[in-house]
Amino acid sequence: MDKKFLAPKEIANAMVNVGVGKANLPELNMFLLGILAGAFIGFGALGNTIASQTFAGIDPGVAKLIGAAVFPVGLMLVVVCGAELFTGNNLMTLALMSNKITTSQLLKNWCVVWLGNLVGSVALALIVYYGGICGGDAATKAIGIAEAKAGLTIGVMILRGILCNILVVLAVWLATSAQDVISKIFACWFPIMLFVLSGFEHSVANMYFIPVGMLLGAKVTVAQCATNLICVTIGNLIGGALIIPVIYYVVYLAADKKASNVYKYVIK
Repeated sequence: MDKKFLAPKEIANAMVNVGVGKANLPELNMFLLGILAGAFIGFGALGNTIASQTFAGIDPGVAKLIGAAVFPVGLMLVVVCGAELFTGNNLMTLALMSNKITTSQLLKNWCVVWLGNLVGSVALALIVYYGGICGGDAATKAIGIAEAKAGLTIGVMILRGILCNILVVLAVWLATSAQDVISKIFACWFPIMLFVLSGFEHSVANMYFIPVGMLLGAKVTVAQCATNLICVTIGNLIGGALIIPVIYYVVYLAADKKASNVYKYVIK
């Protein structure tokens, strides 16, 4: 019988191998796949805006739930179609702690992919604006989202960023466990829906949400936008590059590494 999913320890080892592959991508590929990921997450954000506004007249809670249900299409596209997403790549610290990649490789990937995500997100925002895709009540909603995000305090941005990327990397973790497309889609859907419904902060999503709101007339400055992206990125790093990978490394990988070191010592 074919195995339908990987166990947690198998996922941890698989994520190490994934991290090695990501670290060794050519810079151009990192950047181009980063652009795609930024656009993919932006598509989910656009769908969230339109869906939540469309159903706002029924009930605010229902509208929020439907908007949250649409947003995960972005990560589905990243995982299944193939793209480089900064927040998901935070799991590369597993490969770093396993001594499979270097710190410079890790930082290069994060920086190149983050910039690619920004380019893809802003490009989509420009197309949405000049294409007249987000008008009327949807434009009002987009403006409100941008102003609300820019108005958060630094502490709130960081804390919501932490919680957000805990769920994002767990979605990637679940998707890595899944061995078929339908399972990967469901693995992406539930955690991402939950973070959107809860109002957490995702740096790449905000690369679309805030610029498109600014283009549509939101009273947000470039400095406020930059502050949000920086603070949310810091929070995302804490949640996705430290909390989840460190715990899983200690639980599933550190013991094997120690055993391997002891074995090598005995052989010598």
